[in-house]
Amino acid sequence: MNSSDNKDHWENVYETKNPDQVSWTQVKPQTSLDFINALGLGKDAKIIDIGGGDSNLVDFLLDEGYENITVLDISTKALEKAKERLGDAALKVKWIATDITVFEPTETYDIWHDRAAFHFMTKPEQVSKYIDIAEKNISGFMILGTFSKEGPKKCSGLDIQQYDENSLSERFNAGFEKVKCITEDHTTPFGTIQNFVFCTFKKN
Repeated sequence: MNSSDNKDHWENVYETKNPDQVSWTQVKPQTSLDFINALGLGKDAKIIDIGGGDSNLVDFLLDEGYENITVLDISTKALEKAKERLGDAALKVKWIATDITVFEPTETYDIWHDRAAFHFMTKPEQVSKYIDIAEKNISGFMILGTFSKEGPKKCSGLDIQQYDENSLSERFNAGFEKVKCITEDHTTPFGTIQNFVFCTFKKN
């Protein structure tokens, strides 16, 4: 699937489905919040949520007083939904609609958060582009959550790449040092269980 087809796929998903109809929805993304807060950075830390879509993470980060948040997603519709939900608070956030593999940041980030975007990088060239962009534009930490080896092999009709602590760490070991990894079960809105691996990495 090329970048244009990929965008069309995700625009269609967010045009036709509500949050309770997609597996990745979390009412409160507690694990992500715990990982971010554990870093102990100030409320002015530059945070980017990769593949953030209409995730509720940005709502909770704003509620906790974080002031420098960017949300990136390939789907313009997903970002529109998030903006509508946030209302005036959306003006405090930078919104970027692009494919992560062609993202050209204009700043570096203290915290790069990605829950369930990286595992859609199934081709070697996608993976290498992602890693290259991350290495060049992260000044602090990266938090990655992907489907584990015990998790699903597909999501939203697309193939994904499963990881465990070792394989995820190996992907990024040239530019990052692993800090911490956990596995956790995510219960989807329709009651199924998806196992994730979450890791924090520190930029070398």
